[in-house]
Amino acid sequence: MKPIRPVFLFAVVFLLLSACSPAKSTPLPSPTTVLTPTLAAPGVHVTPAPDVTAAVQAYLDAWKAEDYSAMYAMLTQLSKDAITEEEFTARYQQVAVEAALSGVDTEILQALTQPRHAQAAYRVTLHSVLVGDIQAETMMNLSLEEGAWRVQWDDTLILPQLTNGNYLVMQRYVPGRSNIYDRNGHALVAQADAVSVGLNAAEVGKKKQDDLLTLLWQAFGRRPDLHPSLLGPRVDLYRSYGWYLPIGELSTEAIAPYRRSLESYSGVVLQPYRARYYFGSGIAPHVVGYVSAIQSDEKDTYLRRGYALDERVGRAGIERWGEPYLSGERGGALYIFDANGKVVTKLAEREAGVPQAVTTTLDKGLQLAAQQALAGYNGAIVVMERDTGRILAMASSPGFDPNAFEYLNPNSGGLLEFLGNENAPLLNRATQGQYPLGSVFKIVTMAAALESGLYTPETTYQCGYFFDELPGVRLNDWTYEHYLRDEKTPPSGLLTLPEGLMRSCNPFFWHIGLDLFTHGYETAVADMARAFGLGSRTGIYGLMEDEEEAGQILNPREPIDAVNNAIGQGGTLVTPLQVVRFIAAIGNGGTLYRPQLIEQIAAPGEEPTYTFEPEPAGTLPLSPENLQTIQDAMTSVVSNRRGTAYFVLGSYSKNYRIPIAGKTGTAQDTPRDPHAWFAGYTFAEREDLPDIAVVVLVENGGEGSEVAAPIFKGMVQTYFQGRRSVFPWESSPGVWRPTPTPEGEETNP
Repeated sequence: MKPIRPVFLFAVVFLLLSACSPAKSTPLPSPTTVLTPTLAAPGVHVTPAPDVTAAVQAYLDAWKAEDYSAMYAMLTQLSKDAITEEEFTARYQQVAVEAALSGVDTEILQALTQPRHAQAAYRVTLHSVLVGDIQAETMMNLSLEEGAWRVQWDDTLILPQLTNGNYLVMQRYVPGRSNIYDRNGHALVAQADAVSVGLNAAEVGKKKQDDLLTLLWQAFGRRPDLHPSLLGPRVDLYRSYGWYLPIGELSTEAIAPYRRSLESYSGVVLQPYRARYYFGSGIAPHVVGYVSAIQSDEKDTYLRRGYALDERVGRAGIERWGEPYLSGERGGALYIFDANGKVVTKLAEREAGVPQAVTTTLDKGLQLAAQQALAGYNGAIVVMERDTGRILAMASSPGFDPNAFEYLNPNSGGLLEFLGNENAPLLNRATQGQYPLGSVFKIVTMAAALESGLYTPETTYQCGYFFDELPGVRLNDWTYEHYLRDEKTPPSGLLTLPEGLMRSCNPFFWHIGLDLFTHGYETAVADMARAFGLGSRTGIYGLMEDEEEAGQILNPREPIDAVNNAIGQGGTLVTPLQVVRFIAAIGNGGTLYRPQLIEQIAAPGEEPTYTFEPEPAGTLPLSPENLQTIQDAMTSVVSNRRGTAYFVLGSYSKNYRIPIAGKTGTAQDTPRDPHAWFAGYTFAEREDLPDIAVVVLVENGGEGSEVAAPIFKGMVQTYFQGRRSVFPWESSPGVWRPTPTPEGEETNP
């Protein structure tokens, strides 16, 4: 297509005007020349017209800024009578939306002024995200009204081809959305044929209910009564769900071995559909995220970005973060149609690019094990490669089924019940949950004490039942709570500093917090916590910034603050992701790595545009000697018979030759039960499996050694042995007993 060039018209007009003027002939004007003919008789003064180029530029600048009100204000009265401001604005917006414009640039070429009229030629460049730049030259007519130039508007001011009712039509070329994989190439989400599974509860016979639930368990690989859509301790098909109870979805391949058996039960409803499918009803749903349809109030925004209205867009997790890669580079063909709906010309065309698949650092098997371990609890698990920052598993419970956001899924309406659930299943507790850290924070306090020079590994403290160093305040050690409970647990007695961590002696660390505060080290503990990465986002690669919270580390203002902060209480708030990062740093020699979820980004058959590399983000401010002291103390928590995790992890670590260092924690959440923590790392130094750091948080789960430490053990077992033992509260993996049975005789706050 050859653009219309108004320069020739300017030359003709100028020659005609010159023929009527006594002035000498003038050469053809160069671009941006403003011609102001003198039509009055010699000797008669004529007031010069305002600068027309300034008026034209103001109009074009307002177009670039999409300030349509300012543009409309510059129209002639005749133009305003012909089109309302709403219609005028809609005309420009329709062009921007249809052409998928990211912006507009203009350049004035020439301007010609007469006493009451003017013309300006300019070049317009429309920047389309679908077809590239569309460039043309057009002309603007202006009239002088009340001493100012006003624009005579018509559609050709946008493009010269938009005359006589012509309009733009974009044919959009949309590449298929690419897949997300785990680190071993297992698809976590892909376009697939699936089958929704639900029950007509009234038709399911009570005698066959247990058999049916067992079959569903086998098909889905999890207990149906722990499905996010049910959120109850046990399925009762006769509860008030209405006639239809959604269970979940399976790919056609996954349901094949069970389909005939399922169809043999009355009340089973199977409905096929095809869409973007999240395998396993959501493997790492908080990390992978989900997509959903473009909503009516988003239509114009996404059309301008080049989307088609039937596309799905990423709303959370990697689906949102990786939108530019997964959705690919769209293309299109932009046409001019006439008023009768026939093609006049094709203005531009560009083919769509190939979308890029995202391979995560997640290990599917480990991730599923983490999700199963948390089933029935609220909490989070994070598993990180100790020496690289790779996230191998990140589970948050309760979870959700990302397939629920696909309206083509017949189950979507019922599964979306979790949106209003008070347990906040959409919250990623690993990155957004903010909790007091409890006794795990004693690692930070120990580091501050050693680095202050006031304490050494040989420093001792008599750890009794009580802490009486604050006037008028008596605080109880965890051993006293156990003494009241079972009358067997004695106080810990005389302890060195490393033994204080091993025994998790509250009075020792309360003393350290108070001692540092009163000896001029008021912010030593808080500063050390910040240096460990607490109180700020980790900058995890693979999630948007607003999907991670910073937590909170406060400077103590008075002695009681210093005492509370020393054991991770008071105003201390952290995320499990922050904790796993500093735990890994202790184990790897002091390097804080940026957590990363992305292993590779690549289009099929092409070189990756991104490949994982470890990214150091800081160093723990510890001398090698002090770091070694902390490592040894954390090892004794597991290996020493007096260690608070010995009864859970000691024999396993020894028998399977997987050295473990860790710390139990119980964080008070009055008036509810405390949060249970366990944080630790392995140092097996195996060639086949890199060492890992693991953090387990169970909201209001009780004591760390009773709940969090067994889960930690299960994650280490799964990683190194491929399977885990039964938790104390289970009769078999994934099957709860009526009440938990503590593992071991001693527990720790």
